[in-house]
Amino acid sequence: MKLARTLQLDISDENVFEKPAPSGEWAISGGFEFSNWTEADLKGKARQAFSNGWYSIESGGRASFVGVCNITEPELEQVRRTLAQTFVDHYGAPDVDAAYPVACEEIDQMRSMCDDFEDNTLLMVSRTLTELGVEETYRSRGPQDASLEAFAVHGSVD
Repeated sequence: MKLARTLQLDISDENVFEKPAPSGEWAISGGFEFSNWTEADLKGKARQAFSNGWYSIESGGRASFVGVCNITEPELEQVRRTLAQTFVDHYGAPDVDAAYPVACEEIDQMRSMCDDFEDNTLLMVSRTLTELGVEETYRSRGPQDASLEAFAVHGSVD
């Protein structure tokens, strides 16, 4: 089973995103955040988050790059619950029970994409605002010599 983790390959995310995601957090596209946006919303750092920011489930931050890696079933269940709680706390979902299936769907879309790639593949997202809404496209860069585990370690520091 695969998902993606945020990566900071340099300090640029610190400069371009209002809330940069630290390396090693589980990530999804996060396009849901922009579903009601218009051109008027696309200014400054918000524009950068819209244009090419992956959404970190743990911190709600954004990252320019994510890397495909394995996820365990307990880790997957934890990110589902974390995202469902985020939908309640920040996006108006009535409760976790209502938000949980939506969180699962968001994560499953990302898992499905990640399953098509080798471990350590870098992914990039690009968004445009069209008359029909937000359009996302994805690019990938095949794995290099270094493992993502050099950047993102499974587990907890607790």
